[in-house]
Parts: sequence; structure tokens; C-alpha cells
Amino acid sequence: MTVESVEPRAVRRRPALSRREVLTVALRLIDSDGVEALSMRRLGKALDRDPMRLYRFADSKDALLDGVVELVLEELCVPEAAGGDWQDVLRGAAHGFRRLALAHPNVVPLLVTRPLATPLGLRPAGTLRPLESLLELLIGAGFDERAALHGYRLYTGFLYGFVLTELQERVSAPDETEALLRLGLHRLPAREFPRLRSLATELASFDGERELDEGLEIIVEGLRRRLGPAGT
Repeated sequence: MTVESVEPRAVRRRPALSRREVLTVALRLIDSDGVEALSMRRLGKALDRDPMRLYRFADSKDALLDGVVELVLEELCVPEAAGGDWQDVLRGAAHGFRRLALAHPNVVPLLVTRPLATPLGLRPAGTLRPLESLLELLIGAGFDERAALHGYRLYTGFLYGFVLTELQERVSAPDETEALLRLGLHRLPAREFPRLRSLATELASFDGERELDEGLEIIVEGLRRRLGPAGT
């Protein structure tokens, strides 16, 4: 009796994951369901991998969140000032930051709060590149180092506050129509809230792009005056 040889079944190996793939899926989960919904278990399920294997890419959820912030900020470009026009670069970078915020609203609180949890020198390099680029831009425009740092803080402080305010306007009551918003404000006691009542129409027709430009003009003009004739 002959014994037929049996060919061993080929084992299909899945391609190795990259850190970028892991962070991209984590960002997708945050975009969909918020930061609180992200866990290593859920991320592993989305990637069809053992969650324990994901710790090689981020040793904790905090490290994972830092990586997501780094991934998002990679999309923010601060170009060199063409022809010395640093003011246009600041305007363009601000609008780029706003577009990122609107594309990833659930990540915005991380952009604002994650730096508080990590000393400057220990943050992921990708989160520091916009800072380095903006400082280089301002110093190249003629600001000394201290003034450039002050300008950066003023500029980013405005941007963080602006996008948080705009997202609050958009997210807090997404199903509320303009008419209902006006109705709600006009129900407020007139003696206690006269300004809010008078601004009902303006509040209901918030134009984020226009508001950003108006705020930027104040910031940029203040920086230009501090720089003096060289900044014009």
C-alpha cells in the first residue's frame, strides 16, 4: 500500500503593520466616535490584530494620543516667506489650522490639552515642527528671538481659542436652525442679557472664515507695529 504525500498548507502571513497605519486608524476612530471611545482593544479589532501587539507602536493610550496629534499636525504646512511676506504666511497657516480643526473636530481638544501633559522637549518631533517653523518665520522677518516667541504665543493662543469657539458654535446644537437659535435668545430676560438679544442675528450667522480673517488682522497688525518699518 502506498502512502500519498500531503503537501503542507501554505500559511498566509499578513503584512506587518506600520506606526502610521496604526495612528491613521486611531484617528479614524476618534473622528467617528470621539477620544473617549478609543481603546487598544477597539483599535486592535479595527486593525484585526491582537491589541497587545499594538503596544510596540505606543506603550500607553497617552502615547497613542500624542501620536495622533503628531499625525494631524503633519498636515499643517508653514511655508517659508516668499519675498519676505511673513504676514501672508501667518494668514495662510491660520486658515490651514482651521481647516484641520473642521476636518478633525474631535482631535482639537487634544491639540490644545496634550501639550500640557508633556514637557516641551519630550513631545513628539512632529508636534514641535510648526513651532520651529513659525519661530524661524518671525526671526527671518526681523523679530529678535524673544519677540518671535511672544508673537508665536499670541498667534497660537488666538488660533486655539478661535477654533474652540467655532466648534462650540457648530457642535453644541447641530440640529438647531437659525430661527430656533434666534427664538431661544429672544426668550432670555431683556434686562439681564440685552447684548445677547441684540446680537441674535449675528450669532446665528457665524461666518468662521470671515471671523478668522478679522481676528488675524488685529494680531498681524499688532506684530507688524512691534517690528516697525522693517515689517511693512
